[in-house]
Amino acid sequence: MTMNRRHLLGATAAGLALPWSAASIAQSWPARPIRMVSPYGAGGSNDILTRVLGDFLGRKLGQSVVVENKAGAGTRIANEYVAKAPADGYTLLHAAAPIAIGEALYKDLPYDVHKSFAAIAGTAIAPLFLIVNADAPYRSLAEFINYAKANPKGATFGSPGAGSAPHLTAELLLRAAGVKGVVVQYRGDAPAYTDLLGGRIDATLTAISTAIPHIQAGKLRVLGVATEDRTPLYPDAPTLREQGLASVVGYGWYGMLAPAGTPAAVVERLNAEINAAVADADVRRKAEAAGLQLRSGSAAEFSAFIASETRKWAQIIKAANITAD
Repeated sequence: MTMNRRHLLGATAAGLALPWSAASIAQSWPARPIRMVSPYGAGGSNDILTRVLGDFLGRKLGQSVVVENKAGAGTRIANEYVAKAPADGYTLLHAAAPIAIGEALYKDLPYDVHKSFAAIAGTAIAPLFLIVNADAPYRSLAEFINYAKANPKGATFGSPGAGSAPHLTAELLLRAAGVKGVVVQYRGDAPAYTDLLGGRIDATLTAISTAIPHIQAGKLRVLGVATEDRTPLYPDAPTLREQGLASVVGYGWYGMLAPAGTPAAVVERLNAEINAAVADADVRRKAEAAGLQLRSGSAAEFSAFIASETRKWAQIIKAANITAD
């Protein structure tokens, strides 16, 4: 009886300790600087937005937010680093779209996108525009599809890398349009643009910030954008959905994650502050200058979005027989 009572008391104390510990962390958080990890190198759109958000959060939370760039392996280095960090709210990941694609591309990932992270909030999307050479005979999506159907080889798309959002969205477009085609893989956007400008490929799906100088020079033409609705980044571009391809939605995206087990109160506070940042006019101006369209929402909505992206692109990866480099 004495032993049973001791066990009961010990179990009760242990049960009380966990929520008390989490509550203590949440009440005192943040008590020191926060690390915000970008999965890309300095200077890119994710890095730019990470630093803008870090500055905003630092002012709101009363602690400095230090940005760490851990680039490489298709964002897997940064993802693993944060997945294995202490779940105390002091290490965050400004995740990117490849985290939802990796599950279908790579075997034996050292983390589980569904179980290793706590979703905090989405932050932005990078809309993908269907861009063609201005000298091409097609001036609309319908004309482009007709051209591809009439061409024995179909359509050729340029992609900045296998398994990237532009690559998968191009594969989705080809299947939805019912046309043959080839997605040519390049090492980044620059060489793809060289071939598009030279007329050696038919199209690319890319961020508008990269294309704008060539559009303004009259060398490239926008046929549409692969977002759910028209984007304020380039409102004249009709969506591919409104042009008849209802299923063709694809874009790069970013959002904040923390290690699984991070106290709910910390996640809630971060969600509120990130949504406040997304609503801030100065943050929006800087994001749009980097070709990003800000988005906000609840932690549950962001978690559901990641799950939806994982299922969607796994189907395309399997259908197109895409493998990792």
